[in-house]
Amino acid sequence: INKLEEETQKLSDVDIIEKTNNWKQEFSKMEDSKHKGHLEKILPETFALVREAATRTLDQRHLDVQLMAGITLHQGKITEQRTGEGKTLTATLPLYLNSLTGKGVHLVTPNDYLSRHGAGWMGQVYKKLGITVGVIMQERAFVYDTEFEGQEFGDAYTVHLKEVSRQEAYKCDVI
Repeated sequence: INKLEEETQKLSDVDIIEKTNNWKQEFSKMEDSKHKGHLEKILPETFALVREAATRTLDQRHLDVQLMAGITLHQGKITEQRTGEGKTLTATLPLYLNSLTGKGVHLVTPNDYLSRHGAGWMGQVYKKLGITVGVIMQERAFVYDTEFEGQEFGDAYTVHLKEVSRQEAYKCDVI
């Protein structure tokens, strides 16, 4: 992943979305049984791409320990990160990678506030990558939409969360 950083930094925003679209297309033509092997193959390049998108949008660069935690999560294992160690940023790595299969990827958080906060905060990273984000809360659902500006929740992270039906939110790449 680190060896790909310099090359990835040279990509334009259009190139980044093009890579996402190409991978999505590859997975759409592939049997489900081959997804796991292909995910492993493209993991370094996708993680480098997510790192670059986060740097460009949030001015936050994934640290090596976060990359390792992302790999662990992708493998279906548990990883521990303390408060302030970047769990929300770390999750962008395996969520992006696994969203490329077109099956929708779910991140479960303990409450509605954290759900919408995380989606609004990391939504800009996913947007830069060409990935859609939905939030399913107890009674409501939202999508991250940069063309929408609302003040319902009163914080900067949730400005671009547009209320939609649950079905629409479930159609997103990352939920």
